[in-house]
Amino acid sequence: MATNEYEGGLKMIEELTTNAEQIQDEVLREILSRNAGTEYLRGFLHGQTDKQLFKKNVPIVTYEDLKPYIDRIVNGETSDILLAEPTTGFFLSSGTSGGQPKLMPVTAQVAKKWELFRGLYESPVIKYLVDINQAGKRMELMFARPEVETPSGLMATSVTTSIFKGSGFRASLPKLYTSPSETIFCPDPNQSLYCQLLFGLIQREEVVMIGSFFASTVLRAIKFLENHWQELRYDIKTGRLSHQITDSRCRNAASLVMKPNPEQADLIENICNCKSWDGIIRKLWPKARYIAGICTGVMRQYTAELEFYSGGLPLVSSLYASSEAFCGINIEPLCKPSDVSYTFLPNMAYFEFLPVKNERDESIEMKSNDEDTELVDLVNVKPGRCYELVVTNSTGLYRYKVGDVLMVSGFHNNAPQFQFVERKSVVLSVDMEKTSETDLFKAVTEAKALLNPLGFILTEYTSYADTSSVPGHYVLFWELKEKEGEHCKELDPKIMVECCFKIEESLHYTYKIYRKRNIIAALEIRVVKQGSFEALMDYCVSKGTSLSQYKKPSCIKSEEALNILDSRVTGKYFSPKSPL
Repeated sequence: MATNEYEGGLKMIEELTTNAEQIQDEVLREILSRNAGTEYLRGFLHGQTDKQLFKKNVPIVTYEDLKPYIDRIVNGETSDILLAEPTTGFFLSSGTSGGQPKLMPVTAQVAKKWELFRGLYESPVIKYLVDINQAGKRMELMFARPEVETPSGLMATSVTTSIFKGSGFRASLPKLYTSPSETIFCPDPNQSLYCQLLFGLIQREEVVMIGSFFASTVLRAIKFLENHWQELRYDIKTGRLSHQITDSRCRNAASLVMKPNPEQADLIENICNCKSWDGIIRKLWPKARYIAGICTGVMRQYTAELEFYSGGLPLVSSLYASSEAFCGINIEPLCKPSDVSYTFLPNMAYFEFLPVKNERDESIEMKSNDEDTELVDLVNVKPGRCYELVVTNSTGLYRYKVGDVLMVSGFHNNAPQFQFVERKSVVLSVDMEKTSETDLFKAVTEAKALLNPLGFILTEYTSYADTSSVPGHYVLFWELKEKEGEHCKELDPKIMVECCFKIEESLHYTYKIYRKRNIIAALEIRVVKQGSFEALMDYCVSKGTSLSQYKKPSCIKSEEALNILDSRVTGKYFSPKSPL
């Protein structure tokens, strides 16, 4: 990004956030003016575009409500069903955080909006972290997902793949990124990752940023490097790509740049062949300024391990976006991952917010989160309150519940800033109680501290509600790893039983009451072999999930995924008593 573009981006952020209310009204007016005559909106607005009529008549919906209309577009109907502008394709959601993938209509306008959004979220990062006069490349790990042809003849693809296919992005690849397009579009994710790491190591003196869309992908890459650095070193030493890489496009791309470099190979060996990989990222890429990747939400569990490998490089969560809309940017990229807030950009979509009652009363049952259905406009949200995000966009989604719960952390000018709390739909429940993603994260954080004296750390976890017997109970899958440089004791069953109890003790009041009354049975931890969660990721990727968009589920709902983890269990532990 050139100096004038970066400064223009900062100026635009100030203008957008200052005039947030006016811009939101203009966005809604434009969406309704264009689409009021569509079959869907005509039934509620009768051709009118009045904001108050929209709020009064247009219902709040989920994907299941809109799916019959979207399915008609997918099947080739050309009438103005949800939107007047021609549909050019579909975004395919990742399907890993809350269920099956969803298809979202896409128009030509979406690509332009992404380019604008990218320029805005990169501006604060450049301001704080990048010398715009210093040449350098980004080692950004990117994985395209195969496109799916729908009955209409239009293609469905992930948001990230759509970005990678854009002409502007592809033109910028040779100058700005270490990975050539051949590696990004390689259909085998492991071959793709190997080659992207190889190109990043070859150009290690030019790399100013290491990253991927999610923090988990960066961590996966470092662990992959731990297992394959010797083969990569040999490739660099000999100037020949490993025979294990069979993709012809990757081999052709490598042949254009690879040449024998024994000195570089020896240097990489000296760095990697050490007792501790503490700070390995900074050692391998000495000019790197930061690590990019979303570290909020379910990605929080990866920050501690990434910080170990980072060597003090800041972890930067730049943006908050979804298949439904580009939403917000982090204007303070140097803040701690736990403090990240996203400033919403009012020109990206029309945003409304459904208040969520998040306080738990210690003496009564949790109140319903759906009692208050009065939506709040973007500029009228209250600091400290939690809301579920509701989006109206230009591609046929009207008052659509995204399923993300956000907390207002403050304002920048007149635009609110939000911290991501959780996915609303991701909960554990065996009876009437509801345990959220945040509840679980806090409880696991308390319990895993008990592993420290044993020299183990928790690297991955997920959960599911086992209702195959009565009463049902919570099951957590834990993958453990020995601490770097420590001689570990054996995994003490007594400590694991204490971990089970600590989790129960840290959960909400309703759960503890139900445990005491034996409505819920004792919580169980199942320890799995190292590499089990990589196997789970590989399975999801084999089913079409892009490695760039993979989010490990907080709660397992797929029988196949459950079988993958169950087949790798090495120990089972149960809470010894009720927490009350």
